Amino acid sequence: MRKQPDKIELMAPAGSWEALQAAIDNGADSIYFGVEQLNMRAMSSINFELDDLPEIVSRCEQNGVRSYLTLNTIVYDHDLLMAKKLIQAAKDAGVSAVIVADQAIMFMAREAGLEVHISTQINITNVETLKFYSTFADTMVLSRELSLRQVKHITEQIEKQQIKGPSGRLIEIEIFGHGALCMAVSGKCHMSLHTYNSSANRGACKQNCRKPYIVIDKESGIELEIDNEYIMSPKDLMVLDFLDQVKDAGVKVLKIEGRGRAPEYVATTVKTYREAINALYDGGFTSERIERWVKQLATVYNRGFWSGYYLGKKLGEWTTPGSHATQKKIYIGRGWHYYPKAKVAEFKLEAFDLKQGDKILITGPTTGVIETVVDQMYVNDQPGTKAQKGDVVSIKIDKKIRLADKLYKLVKNEI
Repeated sequence: MRKQPDKIELMAPAGSWEALQAAIDNGADSIYFGVEQLNMRAMSSINFELDDLPEIVSRCEQNGVRSYLTLNTIVYDHDLLMAKKLIQAAKDAGVSAVIVADQAIMFMAREAGLEVHISTQINITNVETLKFYSTFADTMVLSRELSLRQVKHITEQIEKQQIKGPSGRLIEIEIFGHGALCMAVSGKCHMSLHTYNSSANRGACKQNCRKPYIVIDKESGIELEIDNEYIMSPKDLMVLDFLDQVKDAGVKVLKIEGRGRAPEYVATTVKTYREAINALYDGGFTSERIERWVKQLATVYNRGFWSGYYLGKKLGEWTTPGSHATQKKIYIGRGWHYYPKAKVAEFKLEAFDLKQGDKILITGPTTGVIETVVDQMYVNDQPGTKAQKGDVVSIKIDKKIRLADKLYKLVKNEI
């Protein structure tokens, strides 16, 4: 199910082929991705190669999904040739838009005839700044530090003043809706650069803010550990429980963060927000469903949830060590064979056991993400209820399984 004209656009991260397919399969309206260099996840996600662009665009277009190439790092003179090459390749492949944070890239993209989206790195916080960039861009990501009241004021002014982009349509506002938040203003952090000479603003963040620190009184030498809190590492953002207020604020695009996260994270978050956005427009956005959706989001990687600055909070809520996900995956095997007529998949178990009733996860570059429960199984071509390492297991799966696919068992995570 894809975006309708009156619905919020759901934008999903694609840091790998598996995540890309998971986003498409679970109802994303658009995906954003990086190619090689000059994107803010150049080191933390797999990223795609230049030659992958036609396949990315093809998969998206076949499913009515828009594709956005991220070119939003700091750009130096020696990067300009690479930037021109990426922009031309994006244009040739038919990429829907480029997400930028440097004026040189804006000019290049405009000259190439590509749609431009302004990254949060530019830190737009008021209407006049938005009007300035409307010469170049049709969609703008506002500063992460704004409240929904401030966002609503900007969207109302867009309508009132009829502020339009190069396409001639009214400027659309995008906000971060779910995923990791950084302690720095709109992600512009220098901590990694100062400590490791590895710039976050060049896509090479070492995430040293996510570590525990001890505060030392230089005069007395007394050391303090701050209640086991990671005092520079915020909890993950989540707006699902006040998505109605996001809609009321005039937001047109909702972004899920997570190009460095696993494909099942993409599948679960996209599926959940898809259901919630649809419910906003059909009268099904109820407290009971919200409670179920939040529990669903908690099953995949997260650092705990908070509402960011959207509801007027001034300080962050800090996380505690590790993932707060309520379930975790354990690798147990890989794809072995698929029988399309019978819709039966075979897997070779390479670690641990598998039994009837277990919840499983399958991921693959073309397969995307599949979650299901083993209702029936064959073990080495014989009916069985339990399989061990070395066994070949047959399970009913509607979607084709491939040799590159990985099989995991999902179990409760003791936090």
